[in-house]
Amino acid sequence: METISYKHLAPTELKTSGDLKMSKSDREDSGIPAEKCRVTVEEALARLPGAAGERFVSVLEHGSLLVEIYAPRETDPQQPHTRDELYIIAQGSGVFLNGHVRHWFKRGDLLFVPAGREHRFEAFTDDLAAWVVFYGPEGGEAAKG
Repeated sequence: METISYKHLAPTELKTSGDLKMSKSDREDSGIPAEKCRVTVEEALARLPGAAGERFVSVLEHGSLLVEIYAPRETDPQQPHTRDELYIIAQGSGVFLNGHVRHWFKRGDLLFVPAGREHRFEAFTDDLAAWVVFYGPEGGEAAKG
């Protein structure tokens, strides 16, 4: 299949998925329709809070992959999780406790937390929102080396 470059197009010139031709394998290989493979921060945040006041919501699942949007307010009550996880900061800034180490973070930063490790957001801005990506087996993946 030919690789297409869109670098020369202005955003208004990009075609929608309905305008692009896909091979049968492109449509069927993942089991997820291509239209559901993109979620904007705005779309995800519009689903918060959850019915019981939750500050997170699942936005995509595929195999061992689970993607959520998380937007704590005032405090972050989370406990260690059973799977490895990534946080991608969509908006906001603050301090992140990862085990015994504290990191400053801001929009665009990536934070990794292995399964079972204590972690939480601290001293964060009111607009904090992060993509949370859980993956791999319960108990986390073994480190290489």
